[in-house]
Amino acid sequence: MKILGCVAFLLLLGGIVCQNNRQNNAKASGKSTKQTHGAEIGQSSTEVDLAPRSTAPAGSSRDRGTGNRGATGATAGAGSTRQQTEEMRLHFLKNTQVTCNDGTAAGFYLKEFRGSRRWLLFLEGGWCCYSRETCDFRYQNMPRLMSSSTWPQTKRGSGILSSQTEENPHWHNANIVFIPYCSSDVWSGTGPAPNPLPRPRAEYTFMGSLIIREVIKDLIPKGIKQAKVVMLAGSSFACPQRWGTGVLLNIDRVASQLEQMGAEAQVRGLVDSGWFLESKQQRSPNCPATVSCSPEDAIKIGLRLWNGVVPERCRRLYKKGEEWQCFFGHKLYSTMTSPLFVVQWLFDEEQLRVENIYMGSQRMSQEQWQYIQNLGRELKTSLSDVTAAFAPSCLSHTMLTKSNWITFQVKGTSLPRALQCWDKNLEATRNNRTPARGCPFHLVDTCQWPQCNPTCPALVDQTTQQELTLLQMLVAMGLDLQSLGIDPQEDADSLVSMVSNGG
Repeated sequence: MKILGCVAFLLLLGGIVCQNNRQNNAKASGKSTKQTHGAEIGQSSTEVDLAPRSTAPAGSSRDRGTGNRGATGATAGAGSTRQQTEEMRLHFLKNTQVTCNDGTAAGFYLKEFRGSRRWLLFLEGGWCCYSRETCDFRYQNMPRLMSSSTWPQTKRGSGILSSQTEENPHWHNANIVFIPYCSSDVWSGTGPAPNPLPRPRAEYTFMGSLIIREVIKDLIPKGIKQAKVVMLAGSSFACPQRWGTGVLLNIDRVASQLEQMGAEAQVRGLVDSGWFLESKQQRSPNCPATVSCSPEDAIKIGLRLWNGVVPERCRRLYKKGEEWQCFFGHKLYSTMTSPLFVVQWLFDEEQLRVENIYMGSQRMSQEQWQYIQNLGRELKTSLSDVTAAFAPSCLSHTMLTKSNWITFQVKGTSLPRALQCWDKNLEATRNNRTPARGCPFHLVDTCQWPQCNPTCPALVDQTTQQELTLLQMLVAMGLDLQSLGIDPQEDADSLVSMVSNGG
């Protein structure tokens, strides 16, 4: 009875603190906490579709791509000036030889801000396919990640892609380019596979790295050569085993391309939820014959299929066949020459799913709980030498394109503020000035537990859709708090302090 009473007390205490935290967050953002997982671009965030979509059959490949390009010149008909300003419009690549997986035209969405010399290029996430089976499955179930045939003519961004000052205080007035992901190669492919995967009327091509190159070329008439700052950013896509690694692999290549074009822009990278650690899960030794590869094995196989490339400075560190290690930020970072800002939840839900841990939807063992705690510690260690980072101690995935991204804080500083501080520091360094003090941009939570940051997104029970505190969720998943070393009587004060103050 004593134990039950203690547990009840602790759960009640956690509920009160969590409720207060969410109320504070709501006041800060002016929005309901139910907007925590705001619409991400590429999903339901599209509000306007001004042109009819192609109805060509799925196998028409390159012919369909040519047909789609005819819609590029469509202009906004009726609609307010504000809508036209906020929307990003679709442009297909001028180089028709660089395409999506199925041969349809690759392209980008652009919202120009006249007079601005700042450019934000955003790479969509979406993991990859690495075999005939995985590519066919992807084509059947996620065709928009392999084909442009159903892309809408306009998109409206959220978070860092928003045009609203209150939602995007530091980057709302930049030229914003959103590059849809349709190459299935983690943005690393350079052409058709050496041994093409046959389809009835087409073959897959993997041109992610080339798509980025061609987008840069097509932006020259729009003024990117006169840019002062070019930020290459990207988020992981909210689905198992999907990383925002394209930025890490391409940032130095983009900087080199712009330099060769005569541009004097400072090129920077911003990667959201792409700083992953290697999987500890034991996998089948017959991975090539299955669709259950670990991320490492998938990349090893995929690199050959995609004609994939990795940054040259990193490639030199590893012998042939080991280039896959350059897909991991903590191994690639030291070889990069461009400034990089890492945004990473310390307890990323997709990193956990790779280890078959699903918060709020299954039973959990003590070993899995221990893995979660170790993950936070290991991620902190891996970020210790990163110059610019924002890493809250929360269970979540992606941050940049959430409409309430300004509400997340580490040590009292929001992500937009940290990015502004980083911007000021880089500008001061470039102009040989002393950087401003009291403007932090390396922000990693120091508290040890998931959800110990008071600005964390709320946890939701996948069965009931009810919000829970972390301790309530652990109990619901079958864990005994006493066996985890939690003594509600002795640790109550420290737990209140931990949850209230965060890192």
